[in-house]
Amino acid sequence: MADKPSYLDFNNQAYEWKPDIDYKKQPARYRVGKGEQGVLICEPYKSEIGKHWRFKTKIIAEESSNKIYELFLAYLELDDFVGTDMARKYLQMGFTRARRYANYKGGRKYDKDNDYALLEKGTGQQEKAEAASVFYEKWKQAESNEQYAQMKEDWKSKLG
Repeated sequence: MADKPSYLDFNNQAYEWKPDIDYKKQPARYRVGKGEQGVLICEPYKSEIGKHWRFKTKIIAEESSNKIYELFLAYLELDDFVGTDMARKYLQMGFTRARRYANYKGGRKYDKDNDYALLEKGTGQQEKAEAASVFYEKWKQAESNEQYAQMKEDWKSKLG
């Protein structure tokens, strides 16, 4: 089935991001990748940013996205591209995960007991849609930051 989740055939060996690397000490090993790739692996940023990542309600999402955006700006000020990009990824992931919970009851998109068939959309929570919109605004604010955009372009051309 073409719509099965990608994690079923996930190849850890080929994955660019490794949990045993300290990306603050070895930033050149970091790759931008697509979307949110590496966000739950790259230490110490995962621990620094992830503890603030919450999207249960709109109010919680506002607090969370504001804190993560503050971290984004702090990393930017330190000229720490990896931290800046990771904070941007957490903002993006706040949007995508909250949207999944808005679209699917319990945030589950696939039925693992039925050959990973796609579950019915529209069974989720409206509250999560509001949380998603909060994260979406902060994510887009981060992405439109000119200093970040230049850093990202430079990083990708040099390191990938």
